[in-house]
Amino acid sequence: MGDMANNSVLYSGVKNSLKEANHDGDFGITLAELRVLMDLRSTDALRKIQESYGDVYGICTRLKTSPNEGLSGNPVDIERREAVFGKNFIPPKKPKTFLQLVWEALQDVTLIILEIAAIVSLGLSFYRPPEGDNALCGEVSVGEEEGEGKTGWIEGAAILLSVVCVVLVTAFNDWSKEKQFRGLQSRIEQEQKFTVIRGGQVIQIPVADIIVGDIAQVKYGDLLPADGILIQGNDLKIDESSLTGESDHVRKSLDKDPLLLSGTHVMEGSGRMVVTAVGINSQTGIIFTLLGAGGEEEEKKDEKKKEKKNKKQDGAIENRNKAKAQDGAAMEMQPLKSEDGGDGDEKDKKKSNLPKKEKSVLQGKLTKLAVQIGKAGLLMSAITVIILVLYFVIDTFWVQKRQWLAECTPIYIQYFVKFFIIGVTVLVVAVPEGLPLAVTISLAYSVKKMMKDNNLVRHLDACETMGNATAICSDKTGTLTMNRMTVVQAYINEKHYKKVPEPEAIPPNILSYLVTGISVNCAYTSKILPPEKEGGLPRHVGNKTECALLGFLLDLKRDYQDVRNEIPEESLYKVYTFNSVRKSMSTVLKNSDGSYRIFSKGASEIILKKCFKILSANGEAKVFRPRDRDDIIKTVIEPMASEGLRTICLAFRDFPAGEPEPDWDNENDIVTGLTCIAVVGIEDPVRPEVPDAIKKCQKAGITVRMVTGDNINTARAIASKCGILHPGEDFLCIEGKDFNRRIRNEKGEIEQERIDKIWPKLRVLARSSPTDKHTLVKGIIDSTVSDHRQVVAVTGDGTNDGPALKKADVGFAMGIAGTDVAKEASDIILTDDNFTSIVKAVMWGRNVYDSISKFLQFQLTVNVVAVIVAFTGACITQDSPLKAVQMLWVNLIMDTLASLALATEPPTESLLLRKPYGRNKPLISRTMMKNILGHAFYQLVVVFTLLFAGEKFFDIDSGRNAPLHAPPSEHYTIVFNTFVLMQLFNEINARKIHGERNVFEGIFNNIIFCTIVLGTFVIQIRVVNAFRSSLYEGLEKPESRSSIHNFMTHPEFRIEDSEPHIPLIDDTDAEDDAPTKRNSSPPPSPNKNNNAVDSGIYLTIEMNKSATSSSPGSPLHSLETSL
Repeated sequence: MGDMANNSVLYSGVKNSLKEANHDGDFGITLAELRVLMDLRSTDALRKIQESYGDVYGICTRLKTSPNEGLSGNPVDIERREAVFGKNFIPPKKPKTFLQLVWEALQDVTLIILEIAAIVSLGLSFYRPPEGDNALCGEVSVGEEEGEGKTGWIEGAAILLSVVCVVLVTAFNDWSKEKQFRGLQSRIEQEQKFTVIRGGQVIQIPVADIIVGDIAQVKYGDLLPADGILIQGNDLKIDESSLTGESDHVRKSLDKDPLLLSGTHVMEGSGRMVVTAVGINSQTGIIFTLLGAGGEEEEKKDEKKKEKKNKKQDGAIENRNKAKAQDGAAMEMQPLKSEDGGDGDEKDKKKSNLPKKEKSVLQGKLTKLAVQIGKAGLLMSAITVIILVLYFVIDTFWVQKRQWLAECTPIYIQYFVKFFIIGVTVLVVAVPEGLPLAVTISLAYSVKKMMKDNNLVRHLDACETMGNATAICSDKTGTLTMNRMTVVQAYINEKHYKKVPEPEAIPPNILSYLVTGISVNCAYTSKILPPEKEGGLPRHVGNKTECALLGFLLDLKRDYQDVRNEIPEESLYKVYTFNSVRKSMSTVLKNSDGSYRIFSKGASEIILKKCFKILSANGEAKVFRPRDRDDIIKTVIEPMASEGLRTICLAFRDFPAGEPEPDWDNENDIVTGLTCIAVVGIEDPVRPEVPDAIKKCQKAGITVRMVTGDNINTARAIASKCGILHPGEDFLCIEGKDFNRRIRNEKGEIEQERIDKIWPKLRVLARSSPTDKHTLVKGIIDSTVSDHRQVVAVTGDGTNDGPALKKADVGFAMGIAGTDVAKEASDIILTDDNFTSIVKAVMWGRNVYDSISKFLQFQLTVNVVAVIVAFTGACITQDSPLKAVQMLWVNLIMDTLASLALATEPPTESLLLRKPYGRNKPLISRTMMKNILGHAFYQLVVVFTLLFAGEKFFDIDSGRNAPLHAPPSEHYTIVFNTFVLMQLFNEINARKIHGERNVFEGIFNNIIFCTIVLGTFVIQIRVVNAFRSSLYEGLEKPESRSSIHNFMTHPEFRIEDSEPHIPLIDDTDAEDDAPTKRNSSPPPSPNKNNNAVDSGIYLTIEMNKSATSSSPGSPLHSLETSL
């Protein structure tokens, strides 16, 4: 202690000497020296400290900081320290550039096929066939004409354009997702605070503000934000697996291993350290810098260390890879996707053969579906191409008995290319490229909205997995209860008080034991602060159970702070901190006469077993026999527990001065032979909204299980209040010990069959250790008893919940009470620690699943109809009634917009009335299949009726059997328009997938949906109308060479007609794009059945069949790109 006093004196001189020059010489130790020191381990480090600096206090003196008072907090001093030693910030890894994302999007197989088709088509359009005798090449080459060369490129260009659209949309999506994650990450980082001492005050500052020389308080559950050297520690144990890969906890003490490293987790105990390295100079930072520099050799050499570090550094200091908390002996080293949407870890993932977390339910199903659709599409397109080619070949060389002439080859090849493009069109239509978009939009939208419902989603797919959850294993404290602990009953001086007694009723010596015992034997970080608002409740800081005990003292009109001022934390002789194995905490005080006194508190049944005496009514200690203990358990503890109270026993023991000093490391000999002071009952009231939420879960087919460290009676009482247990049902409530006995065989190994006998009926697991929780979760997930694999969600707040949170399909961490370790291991953080937020997450998860199903129902109907129409049309009329560009318009615009419309449907309570889908249920239910086939049948009937009999209904010329390169006729325009409008109305039908009758229900709740349906409708009218007006303009000015072909190939209509609010990419009048007129009077058209010809207007026939394009100036073009 004398040491410290001297240091404080030294320090007071330093406070005013902050105006010295700004260079390393300022401090008695340089950055380089500190780096060398922090690279050493355990005994080497200790030797170095003793040789160079004397001890830790020597380092504090050189860093000009006081071990007790901390830094002054003077801004000039802080700035100077940041300049010399750096800031506590690790620059995040560079995100992928937009171009990289574009390149990735281009790797898509469908797009590659399209690109090849487009390039071949472009190449052929620029290739001029030698002038041969056209008559020789058969009737197929009708209408070849000069202007064709000028416009042949449009088709290839249109396909490329559509590819560009898809790629840009995909890349933009990934990019914005990435940006959102970075934003989310930095928000989490800003919220991350750490406790330091500045100017003698204990304050919390953002992690990024920690500087070298700060005195930081570390406690159970912390994730260390910087490197430091221990000044004072109580039973401190650190999990350094994230740095070393060793799963054993490392004991830290002043005389063995005083170095604390950033990125490691405090698993037990508490203490203070002086910060010696921050940011890129800390251990975490150094490893990250090596990774960032892309040193391949280093990565291979340090593979094991850095496998985890790469992720650890992905965002910035706090963006750690999920904490590896110890799980008995079996540790699961399982890297999860980094928070940054898994970017940039690919090369590490390839290198590492560690198992990845399995795909989410939906991803799995969608991948499977996409592959099936892709195969079917490929098959259809191949058949289409083969039929077209055979038809052409047989017709030309068999029926017409032509020869294959060398000069005709290019013409024939052009034909084959056209057929190939029709085939590709069929394929493009078959592949639902709107699907990934729908999934992304749906998830992103949900994640944004879930923030409002207090769910901070860290991994996108967790949101959707939650919709399939069949079991929730929830903590009791803070999740189901309010986590505002208060002492409501007490057993003191052999009396059971049903409410807190008056201080006068308690003998003074018992009261003094009680006051000292509670004040000293509670972590000094636990305090009760005055309320923030007038009339509010006092604020509990630190451990809630300890706060309840401190509040008990305040109720007894005593102040714990006076005792703490008298006995500061440094003077505590030894502390056995609370952990999940001990379930108790003890503190040793050394008295002035050389004697020792130990105070213990903990779970009543555990401490009472160690009590040999009890303080009686007159304040004297009397013998406490096992049968007395049984009496107390029956008459005091069980009644308290049955009311849902947590019981805590307080005890003490004296070691007289004359005896040899006990062996403090042998805890079992120390914490025994205790004298019981009191037993208190602590109430933690159930949150008022929880019973209702649990009822909803049970209706939704989700089993809620409570896993708690409390004793079985308390747990059972709370479970009944919550509605987890109902009277008269035969469900299991067992303790951890019993659970372990039942699931292990003679050799002590866990057997899955044994777990399978227990878990279906288990509702409450009491007195459970974190390992039990992990075992239970793993047992349920691996179980094969039920038809579907169980999807398990778990809540946790403690450091030791890490393994269970990671093993679960969805891990929920508590945002308020949760330790950094728990948050790190979780998928979703509950920002209000409330069970009802989990129910909201289930609702959103199911909504995502339903949104995707709605979109699928819509998309597949479009695809089935379009593919069949294109296929039969091509086979019967030798040309697809829906041109490639029209198909792409339907595919691109309609699907993209529909995915936006259907993916943003808000969730309703009715989602919670059905059972979870489970992992094996097909994505397309029977009802959906019925809807898809029914609609498809209806649409096909309409389309084919129009296609084969439309000209009779409307009294127009037939568009069928026109030469292969003839423009689309009015007939085909009607077919196309009808087709699009049927899709539009089908979009409204797609809103319901469970066979509901009323498809309009709640339609106005979704503004986006209404806007999109109307918008698409207006655009479609404009597109078709624009073509009409261009035709009539043509009638007035014969020389404008207008043709119906302009409809969606290279339109010559004015764009002013288009939607005013749609940003156009190219506003030039399309007339500029018209092909230059070579021959002033074009030859009459051979297409006699086109009614425009009867009006006396010559129509230019473009040799490039309008298979695929809108010219860059067309509104369609602008639409495709802008939307």
